[in-house]
Amino acid sequence: MKLLLTSGGITNKSIADALFSLTEKKPEDTTLIFIPTAANVETGNKDWFINDLINLKKLNLKSIEITDISAVDEKIWKPSIEGADVLFFEGGNTYYLMEWLNKSGLTKMLPDLLKNKVYVGVSAGSMITNKDLSLKISQIVYGEDLDKNYEMAGLNYVNFYFLPHLNSPYFINLRENFIKNTCKDISEKIYVLDDESAIKIVNDKIEVVSEGKWFVIN
Repeated sequence: MKLLLTSGGITNKSIADALFSLTEKKPEDTTLIFIPTAANVETGNKDWFINDLINLKKLNLKSIEITDISAVDEKIWKPSIEGADVLFFEGGNTYYLMEWLNKSGLTKMLPDLLKNKVYVGVSAGSMITNKDLSLKISQIVYGEDLDKNYEMAGLNYVNFYFLPHLNSPYFINLRENFIKNTCKDISEKIYVLDDESAIKIVNDKIEVVSEGKWFVIN
């Protein structure tokens, strides 16, 4: 399985190079499907969403298809996903995205699909690869999912937690000391990355790709 877990998408050349090392294709030969579902429930200014698409456009890909698994029938989104080299899961709300992966049936399909495709996550799209969605971190560190009172299982593709947006001005608690204090009772390894960083995974081999800041707990 090949994964590229990003905090802010394809924000620099190092992350772009990591993507194409995973696809083993030139940009102009690479097809990508952009799955915006996690962003559906996010309100307010979505310039971050637009910027993620602009950064993809700059890669000179063969094609970028946009398919929302919560908005169209499986007979529409499944052929599109099957035909893409890269499955790009945009950021937004982890619970909403995971709910729709489960409702749509895509959760069960992904292991077979990822035998010959690359999974790219942005923020929430990266966080759902964890074993669960870590409600404590979501509520205390990100100030999100405050209405939730249950722990939801994730895709369980990695044996660590992924925390995006280190030092972001939009998340005041995403600072090293606060994160370490909040997560001191969590035994699993935790990768904390800023928007210029990503984790490249090929099977069990993990490599941090960064032009910014990141750190690991445990």
